[in-house]
Formats: sequence, C-alpha cells, structure tokens
Amino acid sequence: MTQAERDRLVALKKAKKKLITQKQAAEEIGVTERQVRRLLRKLRRKGDQAVIHELRGRPSNRRLSAELEQRAVVVLADPLYRGFGPTLAAEYLHKQHEITVSKETLRRWMVRAGLWKAGRRRVVELHQWRPRRSRCGELVQWDTSTHDWLEGRGEEIYLISMIDDATSRLFARFVRHDSSEENRRLLGSYLERWGRPLAFYTDKAGMFQVAVKSKRQEQREGLDRQEMPPTQIARALRELGIVWIPAHSPQAKGRVERQFQTDQDRLVKGMRVAGVSTLEAANAYLEKEFLPWWNTTLTVKPATAEDAHRPLGKEHDLAATLSHVEQRQVTNDYTIRWDGKVYQIDRRDVRTGMRKAWVRVEQRLDETIAVQFQGRYLRVSRCTPPLRELTSIKTMAAKPPSPTGKPKGKSDWMKNFSVRSGPSLRQAIEVSNARR
Repeated sequence: MTQAERDRLVALKKAKKKLITQKQAAEEIGVTERQVRRLLRKLRRKGDQAVIHELRGRPSNRRLSAELEQRAVVVLADPLYRGFGPTLAAEYLHKQHEITVSKETLRRWMVRAGLWKAGRRRVVELHQWRPRRSRCGELVQWDTSTHDWLEGRGEEIYLISMIDDATSRLFARFVRHDSSEENRRLLGSYLERWGRPLAFYTDKAGMFQVAVKSKRQEQREGLDRQEMPPTQIARALRELGIVWIPAHSPQAKGRVERQFQTDQDRLVKGMRVAGVSTLEAANAYLEKEFLPWWNTTLTVKPATAEDAHRPLGKEHDLAATLSHVEQRQVTNDYTIRWDGKVYQIDRRDVRTGMRKAWVRVEQRLDETIAVQFQGRYLRVSRCTPPLRELTSIKTMAAKPPSPTGKPKGKSDWMKNFSVRSGPSLRQAIEVSNARR
C-alpha cells in the first residue's frame, strides 16, 4: 500500500466515524462526495483493501501480445539494426516491418532483451545558447563533417552542410573531397534554390581565409597584420554581397555541430538499412529520404515570416563568380599563360593598351576558360607550341679494343721527342768551363 492510499484510508475512516463530513473527506482526498460514498460502502465490504485498485498485479487489457514483442526483438537483433536507439527503432519497425509500438514500450523490450542499456544522463556543462535569428536567410551556418559515412562499404566521402539559423532548414551534399571547388559547387546550388542570404557563418578553414604567420611578439604588441588576398570563396562572397562571419570555436556554430551529431546517428544507420555503398547512392538517399524528413520534422517557424534571402540579379553571373579567378599579364604577342598552357587572344578583340596589361582569367567549374579585360570577355584559343628541332645524333666511330698485357719490346714513346739536334751533355760542360 502506497502512502497516498494510506492517507485516503485515514480520511475515509474519519468520515465513517463522523469525525469529519463527507464533503471534507472529498476535499482531503481530492474526489467528489459521490465517490466518497462509494468508497465508504466498499470499505464496509472489503475493509482496508477498498483503497487499492482492483487491477493491481493483473495484466492490462491493452497489453501488447508476447508474440508481437518477440517479432520486434528478432528484427532488432539483426546486425543491420546495430546501435539503433528506441526512438529510431520504433520508426523503422513501423515503416519497414509494420510493427507499431511506442518508443517507451520498445525501450522496455530492448532492455529486457539486452539490445539497449538504460543509463543515467550525464550532467554536462551548460552553455548559454545564442538566440536564433529572427528571419530565414539572415544567417546560414556552413561546415563539413569527416566521418565514416558508408561504414567501410565504399570510398571515403565528406558531408558539406548549410543549415539556416532561424529555421534549421538543411541543405547538404556528399562529396569526394573537401575542396574549394566542391564547396563552390554547393554554394551555387544553394544560391540557385534559395537566393542570397545575408551572411554565412563558418570556421576559419583555409578555403575561407588565408592564415597570416606572425611572431608572438608582434601579436602581443598589437601590430596591424598584413592584409592577405582573399580566397576564392571569400572573393565570390564579396562579389555576391554576402557577409562572411568566422567562428572562433566549434561551440560558436553549435547548430551545425549538433546537426552533424544527428546525421552521424540517423543518416548512417538509414544508409546502412538502404544498402548505400556509393557516392551517387548516398546523395540520392540524402535528397529523397533524409533531407525531406529533416525539413519536415526538425525545422521550426521563424520569429518573423519575412524571408531575408535576396534574389540573384542580372548583374550576378554565377558561372563567373564561382570560378577560380587569377590575374595574368598579356605578352607582346597578345598571348597569356594559364596552367602551363598558352592562349592566343583573337585579333578582333585586340585593344589599345592591352600589351603588358593584366586580365582576369576565370577557370569555370565546367573546366572552361574565360578571359576578361576591362569588363569585356575576350575570345581566346589555345596555341599549340612549336616542336623543337631535333638535334642530329652523331654516330660515334667504334674504338679499337685496347691492348691487354705488357708490350713485348722497348717502349718508343720518347722517339723523335727532340726535333732539333744539339750538343751532348759533355760538350755543353766543356763549353761552360771554357767560358769561365
């Protein structure tokens, strides 16, 4: 008997002995006067057992069958569902196997079968959350996650994500390399679909900013750092009028970090069940299954219904903006060099002052080349370099084999060494003594 049932029994006995009225007993117990009269009649028949519910210790009439529990446990014991929690497992049982059960009931079944270990939640350090932006498109968090997304079934891939700060709307894609080119491709897809947001919030990776190396002493003295040229993504954002905000810590962009935690749990297991093993299949599952589920289930309504995204205007050429852009100097013969190749400017586009001038070279995402001079695009064609003249190869005469062994006769290497005849040594001595 619980303490609440004991308190109820004391109040009923007081009412039975006329120590308090039935109305007072009803207020003390928290029921109606009619219910008090029922309990008093039951108290006369059964005694103290009147306050105990008659279904205690008996199975509920709405209890699920043991056969259904066994079916669910057999399904979840398969290695395909390894690591599934009760919430995710309940969704897949309903969707894949037509077994409908609440997550709490499934949690008890999984604990009983040893498929889930119930534990206490750890108390973590609490951080004050930054409030969401009020409008969709005011701030978009952008990051890349490195994880074993295919669990060894295929090649190594990366997930690039863009999540709206106000609504948690997600836009993502799997890529083979976390490169500037792949990030610019995703940026172009986002802009074509939603428009230009006011700002992007990223980390300080090398594709977003050029790191400046300085001595510690210079940093302590607070000297002004040398301004570095922008990266290709930073330049593209400037041309599009989008503000770039760097995050000083992973916790600062916590929304995209928590999104990656959910992806590494649900997305990985979903692709395992679907048998995904290639990059193309992973992107197809992401587009058809995961992103619709996320944007339907986990998004929230912004504080303001107005959309802060700005449309792309006629002045915004995405193909040019998202290119790899560098400057090249025009030579005297109106050619430029790019990536070890020579390109000739068409005679129809030659202008005064073009020699030794700098032009903008754009390598597009489709691997084509565009050259711009003073706001106008030039027609260029790749030059075939002249073949170098092959030098004639001199045939070397075969040398006679060198003699082996010692010479048989006396060496005559001093023969005819002196071409002029002269006095002997004795004669030279005699001439010298005579002079003395």
